[in-house]
Amino acid sequence: MDELKTAPRSYAKTADAVTRLTPEQYRVTQENGTERPFANEFHDFKGEGLYVDVVSGEPLFTSRDKFDSGCGWPSFTRPVIDDYVVERDDRSLGMHRVEVRSAHGDSHLGHVFPDGPRDRGGLRYCINSAALRFIPVAELEAEGYGEFARLFEEEEQ
Repeated sequence: MDELKTAPRSYAKTADAVTRLTPEQYRVTQENGTERPFANEFHDFKGEGLYVDVVSGEPLFTSRDKFDSGCGWPSFTRPVIDDYVVERDDRSLGMHRVEVRSAHGDSHLGHVFPDGPRDRGGLRYCINSAALRFIPVAELEAEGYGEFARLFEEEEQ
């Protein structure tokens, strides 16, 4: 999916986008919060489509790369576009982790761990539902993400 290029579009964090966030979305994305496990919108959601940053709209993950890790948060094996997910060293809470943030929106998304499915790259992107907006495949074109529809037409390998 690295070869996928998005259409010219502005993905940015705007004051207007931030004011539209729910209190939980704000706490997670702007204050580096974490949702409760198993009590969030997408941890067991099975819809087919694209997950985008709730602040900037930049495409982050697809349902094709989602898997049930049992951790209580949505987990993905890889970003849809590597450059849209930024990794940062996180030494908060007395532990060493790798935080992931959206590149354009600078939203706190969650963390990435090296304990994902080995046959799919070995990574587990553990993401807060509050940082995501889901766009079903049938709505990709209308929402301005038509270039991603082909990802759902290809046969899984």
